[in-house]
Formats: sequence, C-alpha cells, structure tokens
Amino acid sequence: MILGDSFNTSLFKQTFQRVFAKDAQNEFKMAFNGNMEVKTSRELKISGCIGPCVSMNNKSAGVSEVEIGVSGTTQWKACGLYPNTTFAIYFEVVNQHNAPIPQGGRGMVQYITTYQHSAGQKRVRVTTVARNWVDASNAQHVAAGFDQEAAAVLMARMATFRAESDDGPDVLRWIDRTLIRLCQKFGEYNKDDPSSFRFNEIFTLYPQFMFHLRRSQFLQVFNNSPDETSYYRLTLCREDLTSCLTMIQPVLFSYSFNGPPEPVLLDTSSILPDRILLMDTFFHILIYHGETIALWRKEGYQNQPEYENFKQLLAAPVSDAQEILSVRFPMPRYIDTEHEGSQARFLLSKVNPSQTHNTALGYGADAGTAVITDDVSLQVFMEHLKKLSVSPSS
Repeated sequence: MILGDSFNTSLFKQTFQRVFAKDAQNEFKMAFNGNMEVKTSRELKISGCIGPCVSMNNKSAGVSEVEIGVSGTTQWKACGLYPNTTFAIYFEVVNQHNAPIPQGGRGMVQYITTYQHSAGQKRVRVTTVARNWVDASNAQHVAAGFDQEAAAVLMARMATFRAESDDGPDVLRWIDRTLIRLCQKFGEYNKDDPSSFRFNEIFTLYPQFMFHLRRSQFLQVFNNSPDETSYYRLTLCREDLTSCLTMIQPVLFSYSFNGPPEPVLLDTSSILPDRILLMDTFFHILIYHGETIALWRKEGYQNQPEYENFKQLLAAPVSDAQEILSVRFPMPRYIDTEHEGSQARFLLSKVNPSQTHNTALGYGADAGTAVITDDVSLQVFMEHLKKLSVSPSS
C-alpha cells in the first residue's frame, strides 16, 4: 500500500519498482502463502497478534481469554511477506491449576513460520526463545528485562488497533492510565511529593515515546483523510522496530558551520536561524533551512567562489537525504522548505512545543523558534505524570 497524489509521481513509480527488487542471489525479496504458528510452555497463553495477518481460527489450550489484536487462535495467515514484515505477539502469564510458576525455571515460546519463497521452494523457519521466570514482587529483576523501545512499539500497535473501534479520547486515556501504572510500579518516589520521583534509566525514554505517540497521526486523525490514517496505521503495524520508532518519534539532525552533522532534540529549541535541519519521519524526509541560511540562499551566496563552505553546507543534508531515499521502502515524500515556508508545518507539528505563542519568548542566539499551538510540551506532560504517579488516589 502506498499513499501518493497520482500514478505519475516519482514517489509511486519508485516504490512500485522497489517491490520487484532482488537480493544477492538474484531472487525477489518476497514470499507468499505465509503461515505462522506460536507454541508456548504451559505457564504462557497467547492473547493475540497485531500485524499484516488474519486468524486461522486454530483454537487450542494455549489461547488466552484476554484478547489483544487478532485473537482466539495460535495460528495466523499472511498472504505476502517481505524481509521487513514484523508481527507483534502478545502473551498472558497464567498459573494453571493453581500451580506456582517454578522459580529459576524458564518460559518457552516457539514460532514456526512456513512460506513459499519467490524461488518456488517451500521453507520452514523455526525460532525458539526462552526467558527466566522471576517473582513479580521482585521489581528489580522484572525491570532488568524491560526493553523500552520494543515496549513503545508494542503499545503503539495496541493503541492503533484500539483506535480502529474506540473513540480517540478513550484510547489516549488508556495510554495515560497504563503509563501512570508503570510509573507507580517501577518509579522511586515519596508519596505526594512529585519532586522526589526518579526513574531507572531503563525506563527514561518510554514516557517520551508515549508523549509523541499521543500527538502522532496514528491517534490524532484531525486534518487527515480516512485513507491517510489507514495508510499510516497499516505501515506502523507492518514495519520493523527501528522504522516504527522513527514513525513515533522522528529523528532530527542539525547541520551548521560549528562542526559535523549531529542528532539534536526533537524540540523547538533546535530550530535556529543558522542551522539546516534534516527530519526523518519515515513517511517524509524534510530539509528545513533556518531564517539566516534561507536568506543567504536567496541571495545566491552559494554560487560565489569565496563562499564554498556555504555551498558544501547546503549540499550535505541533500546528500544524506538522497541516501535514505535510495533504500527506504515505501518511498518517503521529499520536502525542501525554509523558515516560514508553507511546508515548514511538517516540522513544526512534530517538534516538542517547549516554546509557543503562549510562553514568554526567549532572546539570544539559542532561543529557538516559537510554535503556534495549544498542545502541552513534554516538560508539562512529565510534570503532570509525576504528580499523578505519586498520588495514591490515581
């Protein structure tokens, strides 16, 4: 599925050509008639799967009553598979017949995937994983196994799946409740004292991902047509972890005369007059020229021999963008914009609005750019999160 204005755009044509890309063995990078079965040890049951698949209705003893995504089965069908196709499988921990889970034992999960390769062979891939059981009361050991990036993507898929049938505000409240419960369970704090709240570094990025997820086009459907929303949600439920994280929290790079390109915060404070920014949202590759840079470019300084370094500065983000465009599938939309340009809205809608028209404008070289929005900033979001987490009533 590809979102484009017409069949004549390079975005559609190049994406269509990449469907038929070949690997080192000169074979198409695709497979057909995929079938995935999941088997577990008796302490685990399968709640469901979220991804490009349908249920095979294989109801067995391993099916959980807690339904998440495409549920009620241990087997799913996927008509087509690509190297980047991913599925999110959700499990429930159960104590069968009131038998305690053996401490020091291991929980097992096995994935059996069969498919027909483009070369014509039928292939079977079996992946078996084992994880140690620990007592839930021992929060330290539970925390040690937490992967905040994977958790953010799994939560994003759950929220997106819910948004298909629930109202938007209900989904946002559900995200907030689960985030508060996580903070209450794994945060260190004194009751009713928000300033005492501390999070282990294993969890520090997770609230930030949830903040950007709440503001993303996956859950905020205003100003998006239904087909745009469907495309964004379908892609989130299909791509790998790195790509999904880029969709949730876009990557921002800064180019300036002060040194080599560097990653910067996705924040209004990063939008400075003497910087060029490159933002990758997975769906868009955007180059933004700050006010001073845009002015120099209009004056044509890059065409004068004495400003060779300025010419190189302008070329650097374009070169990096082309590198991303040459390998990304599906092809992202390429946007070249500048300070107060109409398409600068793509950047301004994604950055954390730490400085808005409502806050006192800062002065000086590093003041950043104010964004006209009523959205709360990440700082305000974290303050409220801490208040609710340390309150016994929430």
